[in-house]
Amino acid sequence: MKASAAAQRMLLDLADLDAEIAKTAHGRKNLPEDAELADLATRLDAAREDVASSRVAVDDLATVYEKFERELAGMTEHVARDKASIDAGTVGHKAVAELQRELESLERRRDDLEGEMLELMEQQEATATEADRAEATLLTLTENELELVAKRDKSAAAVDARATDLAERRAALTASIDADLVGIYEGLRGRGQVGAGLVQARRCGACRMELDPRTLSRIAAADEDEVLRCEECGAIMVRTNHSGLPGQGRPE
Repeated sequence: MKASAAAQRMLLDLADLDAEIAKTAHGRKNLPEDAELADLATRLDAAREDVASSRVAVDDLATVYEKFERELAGMTEHVARDKASIDAGTVGHKAVAELQRELESLERRRDDLEGEMLELMEQQEATATEADRAEATLLTLTENELELVAKRDKSAAAVDARATDLAERRAALTASIDADLVGIYEGLRGRGQVGAGLVQARRCGACRMELDPRTLSRIAAADEDEVLRCEECGAIMVRTNHSGLPGQGRPE
């Protein structure tokens, strides 16, 4: 196949563009903000669990405290009734003795219950403080997430704009190169191979395979419009004044 030397050299520009496009696509899929958001999502899940568990703990303690209050209220009413019966003198001596023993027992239990309620109140205060801390942490992380999403979207927009620019430049460049030459290049890329590489320092620029003297002599003797392919990787081997081929002078 024949193609002008200038057209072949343009394949190097195309290869550079494709490398930049691939780099940009990789960057788009691996934005640093996405990694930060993934880490933040884990922390948010943990914060939500902390908030949920702390709220359950607060509600559980409130339920226990309400139970204690009802028990204390009932006990206070019972004590009042017993005292009223004793003070009224409407019960016999034996019944009075039993009521007094019951009062003593009720008052001891009331004292114990009041002590338990005091301890419970301290637990409620500590648990409420922990719940407030958990909710504050969740709020901060949620605000961080919103800020990071905005930052990620801005970065993504910049990368997308870069990708669009590269795609437009690539389309313009391929349109200016011989279609058959581009077809070979694209066919190689479609198979996951490098389409073209500069022959330099006795190596194929696509696969970096060192070329033997016979191959180098054959390349040097070929017409400049001859499209040469690497025997190792199949890539189009582009020659320039910097290729260092036999017979070429030292590049200026």
